[in-house]
Amino acid sequence: MGKDSQSSLVREFSAGGVVFKRHGGQVLWLVTKVGLSSRIPNPDTWRLPKGWLDDAGKGIPGPLARGKVKAKKEDLQNAALKEVREEGGVDAKILDKIGTTRFIFTWEGKKILKFVTFYLMEWTRDLPEGTDYETSEVAWLSFETARKRLTHSTEKGVLDKAGKLLELGIQESLV
Repeated sequence: MGKDSQSSLVREFSAGGVVFKRHGGQVLWLVTKVGLSSRIPNPDTWRLPKGWLDDAGKGIPGPLARGKVKAKKEDLQNAALKEVREEGGVDAKILDKIGTTRFIFTWEGKKILKFVTFYLMEWTRDLPEGTDYETSEVAWLSFETARKRLTHSTEKGVLDKAGKLLELGIQESLV
């Protein structure tokens, strides 16, 4: 059986953030709705901000995102912060690494094995310029509402881990 672009598996590497803020004695979580020009075909998809480690331009992943160059911790963190700015319209600070998810999807006839490293982040400020074209709506929601709103079970699991990390951090700071 010959190997062609239709059957080969392409790797992509991305990073993103699970952002929270404290507001009125409550913890709220950031979720974003995809924009019409996104790679995600369903316009009703709600997600966590994430994206390629680097971009070669014109919608092509760069060498870090394709795994041609090994990413360092700083590359992952910088990409996660950039995606939170672009897709979430906020600045945030990284508190902890949540972990890396992986999933397979098909795009333009190619099977893609995607690795996404997520970080727990705390909101620091809204950006005056807002979000980029990849986001049509942003919402700050309670944990349960954010979890229900997220479209993909993988991201619900990431939010669960983020919530546990934050809860542990709160408990440790009270001791």
